[in-house]
Amino acid sequence: MHIIVVGLNYRTAPVEVRERFTFADRDLPEALRQLQHTKSIMECVIVATCNRTELYAVVDRPHLCGHYIRNFMEQWFKLPREQFTNHLYMYEDEKAIDHLFRVTCGLDSMVIGETQILGQVRNSFLLAQEQKTTGTLFNTLFKQAVTLAKRAHSETSIGEAAVSVSYAAVELGKRIFGHFGGKTVMIVGAGKMSELTAKHLYSNGVDRVFVVNRTYDRATQLADKFNGIPLSMAEAVGKLNETDIVISSTGSDGYVLVREQVAAAMQKRKSRPLFMIDIAVPRDLDPGIASVENVFLYDIDDLEGIVESNLEQRRLEAAKIETFITAEMEAFRQWYKTLGVVPLIRALQDKAAAIHEETMDSMYKKLPDLDDRERKIIRKLTKSIVNQMMQDPILRIKELAGEKHGDDAMEMFVKLFALEETLAEAKEQQRKTELHEVKLPTVQAADSAPAFGKSLNAKGVQGAIAGATT
Repeated sequence: MHIIVVGLNYRTAPVEVRERFTFADRDLPEALRQLQHTKSIMECVIVATCNRTELYAVVDRPHLCGHYIRNFMEQWFKLPREQFTNHLYMYEDEKAIDHLFRVTCGLDSMVIGETQILGQVRNSFLLAQEQKTTGTLFNTLFKQAVTLAKRAHSETSIGEAAVSVSYAAVELGKRIFGHFGGKTVMIVGAGKMSELTAKHLYSNGVDRVFVVNRTYDRATQLADKFNGIPLSMAEAVGKLNETDIVISSTGSDGYVLVREQVAAAMQKRKSRPLFMIDIAVPRDLDPGIASVENVFLYDIDDLEGIVESNLEQRRLEAAKIETFITAEMEAFRQWYKTLGVVPLIRALQDKAAAIHEETMDSMYKKLPDLDDRERKIIRKLTKSIVNQMMQDPILRIKELAGEKHGDDAMEMFVKLFALEETLAEAKEQQRKTELHEVKLPTVQAADSAPAFGKSLNAKGVQGAIAGATT
């Protein structure tokens, strides 16, 4: 089996492309189910945020599966592949694992070290578990990624400098006006991003904040936290003429403000400029608004360079996290190797137990006068001999499995002890046990884990999937 990730992010695709590849929360369960039923995919997790859409999968044929996943995206988003293929990247095996670790730790984010992605990856994994699209490999890998990210943020100071997308939006406002004294800001949306934005605004001395949401109660809840003024969407349009900065972050499928509404409001403002910052994906603000005189519209891609001055310290801390990732990569590789050793060891134990049982039966027939106590003592002693004889070979094969030529060592182990037939039975028993434990149809990924550890071969495939085998 192989692990791959196919996706696009803020580096490979502009916002107008990314917004066409977002999954609505209500649609993610069905998307996971359809992705899992895609040919050759055993396990899958979808990580979808405002800055990335990534599909992680355990597959049997990585290059072909890149093609199959591209087909899934084409059908799900109803877009011809020619419109997005060049924006995609694909990583395989160890490079895919390294990418997941970096994403979860915030090292691959637009704002390095941000913590929001940790919760997003965790929630994506939990949803996949709930939908029964994960198995042995991803249950281990994603738990390890989340634990690693928590450690990265607790043992370094990478998250201490105040840099985030919401912070960047406020920084842009400060650059425009110099300060927020006497200014009115309208926050559209009442989610986590909006709350962080409101927090940054008040810490920077803003005088008045309108909080707008389609659900008035949610607008009120957020406004109460910061002495803001709650507004409905209809009321917000009428307050645009009183507003200096609009910062919008909702989960709306369409534009919450369009050009005509803003143009009408500007007629009442005379020559006063209006700055509008759209940090939502899909975008909240109609791009046509930029053509209205004295309106200055920025989207999330405009924020990338805003907080560069605060990032240097985070880059230094990121170097420490890179060492954590290196260690975790090795830990996962060692764990993965043991997937091939488990049925091997069980096969040896089963064969030894069968030989011991046959020997005991033969002994009882040849020595029928043995009483129960004598039989018990003989059985215990002979079993001890068998176990001691197996102890060193088992310890040694565990050690060799994690080394460079571990696959060759395990293959030789099978030949030396003539375990071919017993190994097949042990693998089948392991598969049934794991299937019962996790109750997932995708556990066949663990059953198919190569006995000789040839799956995760450190081979990575980067760049566009245009050349993937079809």
